[in-house]
Amino acid sequence: MKLNGKTALVCSCEGTMNIDGAALARAAGADGECRVHRHLCRVELDLFEDAARKGEPMLVGCTQEVPLFLDALEDIKDATADIRFANIRETAGWSDAGRAKKPGKDLTAKMAALLAEAALDLPDASSVSMISNGVLLVLGRDDTAVEAAKRIAHRMDVTVILEGGADVVPPAVMDVPIFAGAIKGAKGHLGAFELRVENFRPAAAASTSKLEFTGLGEAGTSNADLILDLRGGTPLFPAPEKRDGYFNPDPKNPALVMEALLQLTDMVGEFEKPRYVDYDPGICAHASSRIVGCAKCIDICPTGAITPNEDKVRYDPYVCAGCGLCATVCPTGAAKYTVPAGDSLSARLRTLIGTYRKAGGAAPTLLIHDAKHGQELIALSARAGRGLPADTLPFAVNQTTQVGLDAVFSAFAFGAKRVLIALPPHQAGDRETLEREFAVADVVLDGLGYGKGRIAVIEPTEPDALEDILHADCSLAQMPAGDMVGMGRKRSVMRLALDVLHRGAPNKVDEIALPAGAPFGEVVVDTAGCTLCLSCVGACPTGALKDNPDLPQLNFAEDACVQCGLCRNTCPEKVITLSPRLSFRPEARSHHTIKEEQPFLCIRCGKPFATHASIERLTSRLKDHVMFQGPGKLDRMKMCDTCRIVVMTESADNPLAAGVVPIPKTTDDYLRERERLREAAAKDMKDKGLDDDA
Repeated sequence: MKLNGKTALVCSCEGTMNIDGAALARAAGADGECRVHRHLCRVELDLFEDAARKGEPMLVGCTQEVPLFLDALEDIKDATADIRFANIRETAGWSDAGRAKKPGKDLTAKMAALLAEAALDLPDASSVSMISNGVLLVLGRDDTAVEAAKRIAHRMDVTVILEGGADVVPPAVMDVPIFAGAIKGAKGHLGAFELRVENFRPAAAASTSKLEFTGLGEAGTSNADLILDLRGGTPLFPAPEKRDGYFNPDPKNPALVMEALLQLTDMVGEFEKPRYVDYDPGICAHASSRIVGCAKCIDICPTGAITPNEDKVRYDPYVCAGCGLCATVCPTGAAKYTVPAGDSLSARLRTLIGTYRKAGGAAPTLLIHDAKHGQELIALSARAGRGLPADTLPFAVNQTTQVGLDAVFSAFAFGAKRVLIALPPHQAGDRETLEREFAVADVVLDGLGYGKGRIAVIEPTEPDALEDILHADCSLAQMPAGDMVGMGRKRSVMRLALDVLHRGAPNKVDEIALPAGAPFGEVVVDTAGCTLCLSCVGACPTGALKDNPDLPQLNFAEDACVQCGLCRNTCPEKVITLSPRLSFRPEARSHHTIKEEQPFLCIRCGKPFATHASIERLTSRLKDHVMFQGPGKLDRMKMCDTCRIVVMTESADNPLAAGVVPIPKTTDDYLRERERLREAAAKDMKDKGLDDDA
């Protein structure tokens, strides 16, 4: 059979799974018949090779024997280059439902959904490159660091920096450079680390019983591609296990030190790292004019990859560890998780749940898990336990912490009865963050009449614990199956999903009150105190608040508001409050006027230049000011900028007046004045009867 243009091969794994080929083809909406092979990876390998020779895209329903299938392709001329593999054995066939004599409708629908999802054509995520030339900096306090450096010196360019006063035996051969120094800070990533070092001194060649260091000690920076930190104290970086190229095993545990050395030997070359987050500064609600509104991503980032950048934030893709928490908590969708790229997550959910429901599967539970811990639990449960129930659809993601409200609402909109997020043990500290986000979804679903308890964060550490959760009696009613194409950023996907949920809701309410911090709500303005200065409009990152270029007017669209608080924090009159809620009213989707005034006209020329409220507020504040005492002085505030200047210059008591401007004298003026003085003196002498000689 063919799925999405791909030849799909299905195997019962030596009859350990009961698969109805005809029913599976119908359920998946496939082209052609589905032949169920029994031993595709061994006895029937020639059938796989025949299909590969056609050069067409392929999908094989097996993941255990991937290496064998890929080896077989190498010996086939013109073999297909597009081949996918899907696990329908541990996720479906190997289970209590799969061991039944005849596969039920739910199990067949589940297999069809898993194959249909695997057949999707999804875009590749973008990546960044990091280059390591093998320059390794070993930090330590004793002989452990020196011995570790010696073990790996033949593979890498190693330098040792020791801090502290521990005695170190001088090596017989100084085959690695050793220095003393105090590490004061570090930054960077794999291939580009930079450490600040103080009291930096080289080892003395004449050291005898213990290693001595010479020199006065200098301060500076040391660069390296990799760091092995064996100091045993506070790590150089937050979340050190997530910083590529930085290793800080317990120096007292030789096994962990040796494991770190083995990993370091593979850390030379060029490495591709996914660009996990696509950041759109145009809709970021971090700050406006240096007034902070939202800092959720900065506060939640475990590695420090997100830092303030004036009114926006800066994402460092080289430091980002890809946990996805920033995208989960971002209210606007400015941070979008891109593994998988584009709208792939929504497309996968739509295909998986939609195919299952169309094939007759009822009331599915969506199990969101990571590809490591979660997949291992599922595999162990399938091999030694009850396996997944037929109505449980596994959904593997890069990190379970990347799942936000957009994905959860989408899953329910497509028809999932329940959504479980299986958190791996190393991310247990993120549970509170996820539960705080998903509490909004619980309130919304309950408000729409679907009830509570449809979403939960679970932390199964053993297969038995996972089975107990999945096989427990669940009294939740089936959700109505809806459909949508989730495209765009978080906000638009959530709105599409919420519209689907509202249309099929038992309780079609117009409004649902939400807890504080929810990304939906109303901006409440005390119009009596609002002067229509429109500072809030300039601060709003989503366009929820809008002005009118022709009239003093403040407009608001609730559907666009993310409750970031920038408008409230920016308002000089402090008349704005936030009211978290979710409105399904039609008027919430368009701008409506909150306050409007006719423009204030200049009392001298009649030009509109301000609002009545702003002029009233201004005159009330300045009426007692010393500069505005006297007849007509306060009226200047009721004039436009041009008239105000004219009136001030015409005023007799203008404090800026300079008096009569003196006429400058030239040389001719001085000469004429001297001549007049001479003529006056001569006339005076003549009047007295004196001649010039006298």
